[in-house]
Amino acid sequence: MPFDYKREYKEFYMPKNKPSIIKIPKMNYIAVRGKGNPNDENSEYKASIGLLYAIAFTIKMSYKGTYKIDGYFEYVVPPLEGFWWQDNVKCGIDYNKKDEMNFISIIRLPDFVTKNDFNWAIEEATKKKKQDFSKVEFLTYDEGICVQCMHIGSYDDEPATINLMNKFANENGYELDITDKRLHHEIYLSNPRKCDISRLRTVIRHPIRKKE
Repeated sequence: MPFDYKREYKEFYMPKNKPSIIKIPKMNYIAVRGKGNPNDENSEYKASIGLLYAIAFTIKMSYKGTYKIDGYFEYVVPPLEGFWWQDNVKCGIDYNKKDEMNFISIIRLPDFVTKNDFNWAIEEATKKKKQDFSKVEFLTYDEGICVQCMHIGSYDDEPATINLMNKFANENGYELDITDKRLHHEIYLSNPRKCDISRLRTVIRHPIRKKE
């Protein structure tokens, strides 16, 4: 059975549908930056997903994909994730202004995959697929203390879950700490093309800090 990050790190990928506070360690990601409405048919966001998976599977199918990790000799590519922000919105996301969205689409890299391995995968995918992967980057992100919750349902209904998260954090002595370095974070556990909207599962994560 392959190593599955969702199964092995349930605290990061499978929280309950009620808020909790968690410390997220530094992780490495494959990343693509862009902007615009993610729902547009020809959006930068949809293009970014194809770029990410091409590199993720190039690494997985290489010799690195059979690296022994915790007794396993292969791994499941972790789920798609995204950091989101808007230039004129200081705390969170204004869901009525999707055209003003900025994003960093990401897929987590296993810890044993180095920057050199990543560079190799970019060269390999470029050569085999005859495609431009210059937008893809190796990103290290140290998320720190966050409040998170499993959101079930439409992405447009996320504000209700976010309100619960903010209330929970406040009641436990924390305040929201979204900045240009600490961003609104989503982890997509469902495929919207194959899952009914009412059953979509999305981990929502917000950076927080202790109240002064």
